[in-house]
Amino acid sequence: MFDFDEIIDRRGTGSLKWNVAEGELPMWVADMDFRTAPCVTDAIRKRLDHGIFGYSETPDEWYDAYVNWWKTRHGYEFDRNQLTFCTGVVPAISSIVRKLTTPNENVLIQTPVYNIFFNSIVNNGCRAVESPLVYMNGEYHIDFDDLEKKMADPQTTLMILCNPHNPVGKIWSREDLKKIGEAAYRNGVIVIADEIHCDITRPGMSYIPFASVSDICEAVSITCIAPTKTFNIAGIQTAAVFAKDRKLFHKVWRALNTDEVAEPNAFACDATIAAFSHGGVWLDELRKYLFDNRDAADEYLRNYIPSVHSVRGDATYLMWIDISYLSGDSVAFCRSLRENTGLYVSNGRAYGNTGNGFIRVNIACPKKLMLDGFDRLKRECEKHL
Repeated sequence: MFDFDEIIDRRGTGSLKWNVAEGELPMWVADMDFRTAPCVTDAIRKRLDHGIFGYSETPDEWYDAYVNWWKTRHGYEFDRNQLTFCTGVVPAISSIVRKLTTPNENVLIQTPVYNIFFNSIVNNGCRAVESPLVYMNGEYHIDFDDLEKKMADPQTTLMILCNPHNPVGKIWSREDLKKIGEAAYRNGVIVIADEIHCDITRPGMSYIPFASVSDICEAVSITCIAPTKTFNIAGIQTAAVFAKDRKLFHKVWRALNTDEVAEPNAFACDATIAAFSHGGVWLDELRKYLFDNRDAADEYLRNYIPSVHSVRGDATYLMWIDISYLSGDSVAFCRSLRENTGLYVSNGRAYGNTGNGFIRVNIACPKKLMLDGFDRLKRECEKHL
């Protein structure tokens, strides 16, 4: 029904991703090369045709859209009074770090992890403390002994949880999430759950909202959610933050309003309402296309680049590829890859010390472009053998 094979020229549109030289192929930042769902486009067009773009408020329909989507898609129902608008997940995380910490406190992260977490921590005067995930037999697992030890440090007051996990594509199990929540509760740590990638899962699989796992997880958590990754509308700047605990929610609400990131632009709410109210069919077709792409990419690696392999991932449209057999320096490898072939991917070192020897590749593009990218990767890998 929807044409995800269409190649759309994004050059000259102010695209961050496509601000590259002629002949280069960007497969780095988490931004899809597909048009958003038609229902979103229609809603934006209707708002545009109205022609007046004054200050906007958050309507009841916006709250209903979030509550109904999480109830029907993810089996978790939260109170609309515990939900607030924010211009983005990253602004929300940064505001929360500023509000809930004092300078030089520790914020715990599980590396390799989304590189901007480091910015949100360090730029606000805190220390990023890494609890490295354990990489074993091609998959990642949590080192709970290390996690508990670092939570027990009195200087550790916050943890940022990536659920599902970017860049490794891991859907955390209910048991894993339960253990994280209990450890946080024992040690007086608040968990910020970044769940922006939650809807991009392999067909037949779903993520588990951290707050849904137990009363403890609800009590110690702040959840950041959005339609932006799911429906490719990051430039619309629209997200939400949820917290069950009344006092914790008030602190979050105050933080977002103090930083002036709690007011929607003229399109933010309409786009969200349309996406969550009418975008389900489009999303299901997108998920199938993305994971068909992933399976095709894995097959390509097995057949043509056996010296590298991807980490199993059932969420996100990002592949985490182990290149350690060829190079232990991800930065140098990615620089050479771009210079020699024009393929622009993310170096694993940006996601923490344990990311060295890996690259992150965005496969949310028409299959023809994706295979072009892997042909370029193959040419570079052959030079390192």
